Amino acid sequence: MSGPLGNLATIVALVIAALGAAAAFTGAATRRPALVASARNAAFATLALVIVAFLSMEYALITHDFSVKYVAQVGSRATPLFYTIISAWSALEGSILLWALILATYTAIVAWRTGRQPETELMDSYALGAMLTSNIFFLLLIAGPANPFGTVSPVLADGPGPNPLLQNHAFMGVHPPLLYIGYVGMSVPFAFAIGGLLSGNLGRDWSRTLRRWTLVPWAFLTLGITAGAWWSYEVLGWGGFWAWDPVENASFMPWLTATAFVHSVMVQERREMLKTWTVSLIIATFLLTILGTFLTRSGVIASVHAFSEGLVGPFFLGYLGLVLLLSLVLIAWKSEHLRAAGSLDSVVSRETAFLFNNLLFVAFTFVVLLGTMFPLLADAIRGAKVTVGGPYFNQMTVPIGVALVFLAGIGPALPWRRGDGGAFSRKLVWPAGVAALVGVMLMVAGVRHFWAWLTVVTAVFAGGLVIGEFTGPAGARRRSHRESWPAALWSVMTGNRRRYGGYIAHYGVLVAAIGIAISSAYKHEGEWNLTKGGPPQQYGAYSLQLDSVWAVKERQRDGVIASVQAFKNGRLIERMEPRLNYYPMSNEPIATPSVHEGASEDLYLVLVAYEQDGSRATVKAIVSPMVGWIWWGGIMIALGVIWGLWPKRRTAPESGDAAAGPARELAGSARS
Repeated sequence: MSGPLGNLATIVALVIAALGAAAAFTGAATRRPALVASARNAAFATLALVIVAFLSMEYALITHDFSVKYVAQVGSRATPLFYTIISAWSALEGSILLWALILATYTAIVAWRTGRQPETELMDSYALGAMLTSNIFFLLLIAGPANPFGTVSPVLADGPGPNPLLQNHAFMGVHPPLLYIGYVGMSVPFAFAIGGLLSGNLGRDWSRTLRRWTLVPWAFLTLGITAGAWWSYEVLGWGGFWAWDPVENASFMPWLTATAFVHSVMVQERREMLKTWTVSLIIATFLLTILGTFLTRSGVIASVHAFSEGLVGPFFLGYLGLVLLLSLVLIAWKSEHLRAAGSLDSVVSRETAFLFNNLLFVAFTFVVLLGTMFPLLADAIRGAKVTVGGPYFNQMTVPIGVALVFLAGIGPALPWRRGDGGAFSRKLVWPAGVAALVGVMLMVAGVRHFWAWLTVVTAVFAGGLVIGEFTGPAGARRRSHRESWPAALWSVMTGNRRRYGGYIAHYGVLVAAIGIAISSAYKHEGEWNLTKGGPPQQYGAYSLQLDSVWAVKERQRDGVIASVQAFKNGRLIERMEPRLNYYPMSNEPIATPSVHEGASEDLYLVLVAYEQDGSRATVKAIVSPMVGWIWWGGIMIALGVIWGLWPKRRTAPESGDAAAGPARELAGSARS
């Protein structure tokens, strides 16, 4: 019953989304509000039907209905309930169904907000049409080449279960949804870019709308990428967090262009500049999400993240080409609306810093895109098998990354329009002094890796400049209002949430940059054969002693666990339990590392081999300094976005404002 119900809901949703898209575009073009209202209702109905389809799949998975194709592919009676539920997105068809659910949710939110402001009603209507059009494509996939609701005959008694890597850690229930909410959410600012172009409304209202609709998915994409790096570190057993895997790159590239867009749209909103650049960045971000989905689901790359299925790849490639063509035509058609009203007044200005910031982000994206696509192009054109790995990406991207870290501090310290060179120079003094002192201390401590040293010194300098943007206004308020430092700082931060939310996000970038630089340059590892009850094996400041090795039998897997006492400087810090898991559908054991996390470094143990009698175990130990700063940096970025978007508390108007309010309303009526 689940399969036919899901199929029916998908097909009806496809028809309603198509009718809604036609109604939205026609209603906007002909100025007929009734048609736009019907498009809004179509968006709500589409969401309801996609929810029915998704719940039908979940019901089929939970009840082990192996007559449904997708359940037969990823379901198993032995899989625990939690992993059964999240297996809804563990393979191709289910992941596209989750994509459609999130997209339909975003579309319903856009529909709910459409028409609330008369000045943006036309743009909102076109944007709703663009969102419903995106729904058509993904529902068409679900109804066609990626249909998870197909039937299987004869019906299996049991299934293989999800990919072992995807049920080896509970974080699989967090990473993909976060990433998808960010990935799919980029369709919303793209839709408003299309709506702005079609309506000709490319002023400040459009800029503010684009910025708000981009920040939310950008924050989720940041968390999704951070969670993916953490999942790779915690689950895959190699001690790293980023391998420049093509699918990792596919999620990173739209993050880069979206970050450039977030800065560019501020220049446009403030100075009426960079309109074409801003539109191009948000369109490029959306196109890169489609490209990433094509790479993941076409089978053209080999990755632990990738799926492979026949016609899905060509569908995505065709959609990518169509969106690119229509976007270019639309930009050319509306080019007169994209002319800049403002211009750069000075080199020493925030606009200039943002412009360099944008150029570096685009260069970063191009480097990653070239490294990701070059092996595919070489194979397609010349039949040559070429591998582009970490050395290329590190050599090309690290200098760009350090430059971006520098601008993360310089940008906030510069004023808009035209800066005072003397005042700006004074801002640089104490951050430069602290950075120089830190640089000397690092050299004395033995830090010899140039790029790691330069990244930390630059991040300290940039962090000092950002601190100045907090302490300067807070100090002025403290003196004028006779407040304590905490009260003054709180007043300043709550008085301009958008500004200080951005600074918090910048701090997150700096924290993550330090973690990436130090952990990548100074990670070290070794391998030891430990004997049960034998003497501890020394590993730098750590020593490891094997207590016992035992086997466990769980519902969906078997496992072997080694209990290892970890000492640091002679003091027991934790009893760690790395393990090897054996799944029925996997020929190789899957390691689950044990990690002792610390603020300065992590100790990471992987069980490599063991004696059957439990007398000996081979353990790989990895020390990763400051790797935890990466996760905290990602969280800080998201917190900065939340702070910046948090609505201000409404206060009662003062007596003067109470009298001025009606006067402003009368003045507005007179102007209209």
